[in-house]
Amino acid sequence: METPAEKSDAAGKPRKSRLPAISDAELVVMKVVWAHPPVTANQVVHALEKHADWKPKTIQTLLSRLVRKGALAFERRGREYLFRPLIAAEDFAHAASRSFLHQLFDGEIAPFLACFLEREKLSREEIAELRRILEEKQS
Repeated sequence: METPAEKSDAAGKPRKSRLPAISDAELVVMKVVWAHPPVTANQVVHALEKHADWKPKTIQTLLSRLVRKGALAFERRGREYLFRPLIAAEDFAHAASRSFLHQLFDGEIAPFLACFLEREKLSREEIAELRRILEEKQS
């Protein structure tokens, strides 16, 4: 079954299309689903009861919106609904990062990093990790 995040090309291979727009509140719910798929609505409510001052109905509404947007799928098991993500957390993070870069830095990574690193204090471990990532990209 094709999801809204995937379409097939002429050869039948899945091809990524635009990921659905996800609000900040919906992202909080998605993080719970990404962490423990499949998850029931009650499990999401329980996971968020300390994080957000949301009523269970609010969380159910957010789950429904995410289903309509094609970010989640659900199946009914007895009296409960099990939710699972249709988009990977990594795909969403990449798309959100690219969007941010395009909006503020014309899609350029170097000016973003320069702006960010000029104002942030990094540990030796973080600097070493950045070096490792950049060296890996060069190979």
